[in-house]
Amino acid sequence: MEDGQEFPPTFPGFGKMIGLRPVSIGEGKCVVEVDVLKTHLNAGGVAHGGLHASILDTALGGALLSLISPDEWCATAGIIISYIRPAHEGMLLTASGRVVKRGKNIAHLEGELNDSSGILIATAKGTWAIWDNHTKST
Repeated sequence: MEDGQEFPPTFPGFGKMIGLRPVSIGEGKCVVEVDVLKTHLNAGGVAHGGLHASILDTALGGALLSLISPDEWCATAGIIISYIRPAHEGMLLTASGRVVKRGKNIAHLEGELNDSSGILIATAKGTWAIWDNHTKST
C-alpha cells in the first residue's frame, strides 16, 4: 500500500454504512467482517441476502486488489452467491476471499462467509475485470 494509507484499509461509503470492518489483506487473500444488526434484517427476520453478497463481494475484490499494480484497477464482472444458512441479528460474519487465477484482464475468485463458530453461511465465486487505470473504462 502507498505511504500514509491505513493497513488494513477502512471502508468508505457503502461499506462503512453497513458496518464492514477489514481484518486482513495481502498475497491474494482478504478477510472482512460485519456484525448483523437489526437494520440488516429482511421481512423474514434474518439477514438480507444483500448483506451476504456485499461482504463476499468486498472480500473477493479485496483479495484481487492485493495483487494488482498501482497502474491497474478492477471491478466485479460477475458473482454467484450460494446461500447455505440464514444469519441472525447479533451474529459476527466473516468473509474470506482468495484469488484462484489472475490473468492480464480477468481474474477468478472464490470465498466463504462463516459465523463466529466457523459454520458456513454462504459461498461465492466471481469474475473480475482488470484494466489499465490510466485509460478510461467503458
